[in-house]
Amino acid sequence: MGKIIAMANQKGGVGKTTTTINLAASLATLEKKVLVVDADPQANASSGLGIDIKQAKCTIYECIIDRVNVREAIHDTEIDTLKVISSHINLVGAEIEMLNLKNREKILKEVLAPVKEDFDYILIDCSPSLGLITINALTAADSVIIPVQAEYFALEGISKLLNTIKIIKSKLNPALEIEGFLLTMYDSRLRQANQIYDEVKHHFRELVFNTVIQRNVKLSEAPSYGLPTILYDAESAGAKNHITLAQELISRNN
Repeated sequence: MGKIIAMANQKGGVGKTTTTINLAASLATLEKKVLVVDADPQANASSGLGIDIKQAKCTIYECIIDRVNVREAIHDTEIDTLKVISSHINLVGAEIEMLNLKNREKILKEVLAPVKEDFDYILIDCSPSLGLITINALTAADSVIIPVQAEYFALEGISKLLNTIKIIKSKLNPALEIEGFLLTMYDSRLRQANQIYDEVKHHFRELVFNTVIQRNVKLSEAPSYGLPTILYDAESAGAKNHITLAQELISRNN
């Protein structure tokens, strides 16, 4: 039975999509079957894994709104065991279209149910908001990874996200757990980055991943080639960090 993990933080620019792409590719490299669900209208996770979003006939939008068979929306990537359900700009309006639908918070859970057993991990890249699509992702998920940028305003807004998770646990998905807080864009030379790490560790203790994702040029270059960093430059710090993260995630789940 696969595990569904949502990548969530309503703060933009914290590395959600970068983490989704590279963690997924690293898990796949470690011989896990992985599906990335791009639930962000910007569709950066899709293009970062080489999907031509203009050519994609069937996306997560059609699965949610038209209830198209989810298997029709699954695309291959450069890595055999890594698949993607791409996003579409139409997803922006999906939240309004969903308002009148029955059980609107549980649609994504129903969409993913038929393929959950086909994969070891399903990673959902959420948009930087706490709207209905993100609520769907958290309702469908078994756990949530919260990327936290190693910068001054890092902890701002986390209480809001934790409150949302608490509400979803009590009303929609009692099994939802926090998989972990992941420190991203970390520069060990900066005293502030180390202070943020200590603060996050102090607040959330064993919920914080031991792995940190360092600032790395290759991480930002790779998506423009439609490749995860491990295929773009396997020796880069970004690729190595994500392999370590994947190994830590696997050992936590064993």
